[in-house]
Amino acid sequence: MKKQKLLKITFICFISFILCSASAQQATLSSGGNNTGTGGTVSYSIGQVSYSNVNGTNGSVNQGVQQPFEIFTLGKDDFPEIQLLMTVYPNPTKSSINLNIQNYSFENLNYQLFDLNGRQIQSQKISNKDTHISMENLASAIYLLNVTAHHKILKTFKIIKNN
Repeated sequence: MKKQKLLKITFICFISFILCSASAQQATLSSGGNNTGTGGTVSYSIGQVSYSNVNGTNGSVNQGVQQPFEIFTLGKDDFPEIQLLMTVYPNPTKSSINLNIQNYSFENLNYQLFDLNGRQIQSQKISNKDTHISMENLASAIYLLNVTAHHKILKTFKIIKNN
């Protein structure tokens, strides 16, 4: 009898300890979700009334608030005299894209078009300022267009092909 009573008290203390140490969401949200479109993805919540700010030596965070995620490319410009301009349009495309390159000599300049599995779809030497790349026979997907000079990648474009 004493063992059962001791076991019950131990169990109640254990459950009480877990319940006291557990924390839960403080805000009750009325709605939220994720939306995706051709311009990107957005995540949202509606109905949040409070948040807390925590500061530390490595930065700060607003708990309860959705945080943006940004990627920055850092480095120094090793060749400031080179003013290379490349554009690909229209993107997304249905049939073809145009690659426009300015302020660069076309010696040993090539492009390669890859699918997301890394398979090379097309490859060609670039000899003009404007290069027309046909994508009519390709499936709707995302492709990567690498522009290379002397077997080094100068720029990579993400191309979206729609039907």
